[in-house]
Amino acid sequence: MSLSALPLPPARVFAELLAPPLGARGRENEPVPGLLGGRSTAVPPGREVHVSGSAELCAAPDRARVSIRLGSRKGEAGEARSSVTRRLEYIAQSARQRGVQEENVTVTKDFSRVENAYQMEAEVCITFSDFGKMQNVCNLLVEKLGSSVIISPPHFYHTAEAVDTLRRQVCLAAVGNTRRKAQEVCRLFGQSLGKPLLIREEEMKEWEGQIDSHPSNSSNTLTVLQRIQSATIYASSKIFAIFEIKGREKRKKQAYLEAC
Repeated sequence: MSLSALPLPPARVFAELLAPPLGARGRENEPVPGLLGGRSTAVPPGREVHVSGSAELCAAPDRARVSIRLGSRKGEAGEARSSVTRRLEYIAQSARQRGVQEENVTVTKDFSRVENAYQMEAEVCITFSDFGKMQNVCNLLVEKLGSSVIISPPHFYHTAEAVDTLRRQVCLAAVGNTRRKAQEVCRLFGQSLGKPLLIREEEMKEWEGQIDSHPSNSSNTLTVLQRIQSATIYASSKIFAIFEIKGREKRKKQAYLEAC
């Protein structure tokens, strides 16, 4: 499954570079101020940078299902069955020769009496993960069987695994964008980024792609590429995160040594 990143909307960045006043309780449950030697002493809570960021990814469908219908009406029951059976065998053989597994082929049959004749109808549903193979099989059946079969336009869709993968990847991409923005904010103020204190996914959206078409276009006239574009799933994730801000450790250490 191929994923492509789309332009990201601007992220809002909030930074708290000054420690809160003494007496405030920090995020890490710092001790409450107490009295020591007649003076009020408190451990100031750590500084934080608050960042919100987002990401948007898309995934093309990874499966296609094609339905092939055929039938025969004869005066004799055996003739009706034989006509349909020969074409079913040819369809199955063509699919196998092009690498389609047997478990991806489903055949349903219906036999009935219509007036003074016997009617045999069948439908073959083939699921493809390789769209090139799908086109090769369909083109061959049209060439060899002609109007004796009716091939439906391919129906493109996503497996549950593909959708889950897209959701995870877009969330991780949003987290990565959020962290990079927090690093840039800290670098701007001469600070270094510390550990994350909070990471929260605030919003997750999914939608199917739409193609530009004229009112005269119907679903039966769409090309294969247009059908793939229409079935493509988009997902966006918005993340809010709080990171600890560290000072410049080397400068602090150097100042301490000079003071000594």
